[in-house]
Amino acid sequence: MKIALLGYGKMGKIIEKIATDRKHEIVLTIDQDNQHDLTAENLQKADVAIEFSTPGTVLGNIDYCFNAGVPIVVGTTGWYEQLEAIKEKYNASENAFIYGTNFSVGVNIFFHINKVLAKLMNKHPYYEVQVEEIHHTQKLDSPSGTAITIAEGIIENLDNKKQWVNILTDINNPADDNAKAQDVLIESYRIDSVPGTHTVLYDSEVDTIEIKHTAHNRNGFALGAVLAAEWVADKKGFYSVADMFDLS
Repeated sequence: MKIALLGYGKMGKIIEKIATDRKHEIVLTIDQDNQHDLTAENLQKADVAIEFSTPGTVLGNIDYCFNAGVPIVVGTTGWYEQLEAIKEKYNASENAFIYGTNFSVGVNIFFHINKVLAKLMNKHPYYEVQVEEIHHTQKLDSPSGTAITIAEGIIENLDNKKQWVNILTDINNPADDNAKAQDVLIESYRIDSVPGTHTVLYDSEVDTIEIKHTAHNRNGFALGAVLAAEWVADKKGFYSVADMFDLS
């Protein structure tokens, strides 16, 4: 399979290595220094594009792929206010699109377990739920897209939770918790060299239930993106990463 990489930072380079290890060919790499190479002609040399750029460039990259008729895997977050418009556009076309806040196999299993646990805990409202996420200090945004997906999975299944709120805090000096009863609190921490740790805690006066996913490196995220490219390359329409894993 021939792949175009739109975004060639740390994730792009890891994706490149994993893709070539799996006998795929990288035919185009685009970063901020060669945007002029992002043309329909160059994109059409690829069977599929993998997009890990920035919130400021992702929508433009999606449009380029749509106009070139190239399937696209989108791992960039920060554009989801346009999600319904993109969905309508792709469902009405012969093109293919798959997106996700995290393509890691382990994380997507964690997403599913999180929903199952929330459904069970809906019968026990005396437990208070909270999400914690830890990432490296170079990650300036908070909360992570993965943490948002976790919180939304909880909200879908707990009747007494309506929205999430975020606090970016210091692990040695926790911030004040201003979350209301109907909020799912996401506490974000930034610590050197942590690829990503996500924890869901249900706490009561008598005990605590905890589930956790710890990434040891970025390889799981990158492998998942390549698996998504393999999965979507011969399809048409609009998909989320949940469609690929089909854990229901």
